[in-house]
Amino acid sequence: MAVFAVFYTYTDNSAGRDETRPAHRAYLTELAEKGVNLVSGPLAGGPQDGALLLLRAASAEEARAHTEQDPFRLEGLVAEVRVEEWKPVNGPLAGAFDVAN
Repeated sequence: MAVFAVFYTYTDNSAGRDETRPAHRAYLTELAEKGVNLVSGPLAGGPQDGALLLLRAASAEEARAHTEQDPFRLEGLVAEVRVEEWKPVNGPLAGAFDVAN
């Protein structure tokens, strides 16, 4: 399976994110336990609040589908989802993803 970088752009509703964050993190933990969520977390210091998720999936469509039940998405806290295949090639973690380069 391939690795996909999934970029969330959040809405301005930071109070909603604060309230929903425990359920959001629990959902991402479930995906991690299934081997789908390799790593995820908020983006810091950029012009727009958002997050990066590295997901293992067979296709970009499947990666996006994994986010559809994320409480942040269900509550309308994500304005945009962008999915791009990522091919880790270099660095100490590159081999940890077990993908064909």
